[in-house]
Amino acid sequence: MKMDKIINLRHTLHKNAELSHNEKETSKILKEYLIPLKPDYLEDVGYGFFIVFDSKKEGPVSMFRSDIDALPIEESNDFEYRSKNINRAHLCGHDGHMAIAVYLAEKISKNKPQRGKTIILFQPAEEVGEGAKQVLESEKFLSLNPNYVFGLHNIPGYRKSSIIIKKGSFASASRGMVIKLFGKQSHAGEPEKGITPVFAVERIIGGFRKEIERKDYYRDFHNLTIVHINIGEAAFGTSPGYGEVLVTLRTALNSDMEKLVDRCENIIRSICEEEKLKFEIDYKEIFPATINDDYCVDMVKEVAKSSNLETIEIDTPFKWSEDFSYFTNRYKGSFFGLGSGVDTPNLHNQCYNFPDDIIESGGEIFFNLYEKIHR
Repeated sequence: MKMDKIINLRHTLHKNAELSHNEKETSKILKEYLIPLKPDYLEDVGYGFFIVFDSKKEGPVSMFRSDIDALPIEESNDFEYRSKNINRAHLCGHDGHMAIAVYLAEKISKNKPQRGKTIILFQPAEEVGEGAKQVLESEKFLSLNPNYVFGLHNIPGYRKSSIIIKKGSFASASRGMVIKLFGKQSHAGEPEKGITPVFAVERIIGGFRKEIERKDYYRDFHNLTIVHINIGEAAFGTSPGYGEVLVTLRTALNSDMEKLVDRCENIIRSICEEEKLKFEIDYKEIFPATINDDYCVDMVKEVAKSSNLETIEIDTPFKWSEDFSYFTNRYKGSFFGLGSGVDTPNLHNQCYNFPDDIIESGGEIFFNLYEKIHR
């Protein structure tokens, strides 16, 4: 296989970075490369799509997934293929994930499954936690009913091409909580005639801090991060009547997320009753924990060993979230890490750039899993 061609494709995708639910040009570029490989069929899902290689014989169904969306961040790199789109850049390495999936497709096109079928998914809208759910609403995808699902993410801080695995929870559950507090605005000279949310916000934050420190109630890691507060207007003559607090809830386990949500809602409800405020709670960007199947993790470990790649077994889940979790909640699967370099900038950093020299390793792990299942 000519790696130069796939590397050039990665650079083209990097240059044309697009945000979640807007990956039109990205999908067009991918399809122009993939259609000549003659998959048995291609199905659109939102601005993403999946291709299928079908043996036309009974057998297992596997799925390999790549995310395709970029981040709303301005890139600081100055190389020729830096993103041409303002405030849109592949600073999480999804361009590299796509290159790995294309590598896999090219190898499968020359080594068709002997039994069953395999799906290669180019999934939109991972960054906002909505793409996997969109795929799982596709009747065509659901009819395929995969037996095994696999995904990977490049991870800086680990040696290049090392394979990072963990049974059970691999990446944390998270969700954005939007708290809206409704009181009564008044003149700043007569605040007693109004109902300000200021003190409720202060008390809610204090309650959340105590909840972070609580260890006995949760089975594993849990955290709360205040990401935004908005109270009233910048007007010295007005006591505010409205407040809004945005919080990220994060846990290693789905069961702990249920507990954390319940505890936080009770804290808000109790304080608002005492402060005579009405309130609303909404949730955004909901990611379940990514729970790996033991057998599938063992498969990854085995093919990594046969590929002479270093395997690193981690003890605790990563604190970031991944919407591949929607697939592992439904199907047997494994999500694993691909080391992208000890000195590589962190994900979402303005100068991050996916290392081209790990594309082949990622592609080979996927292909060896495919062969193990379909040969």
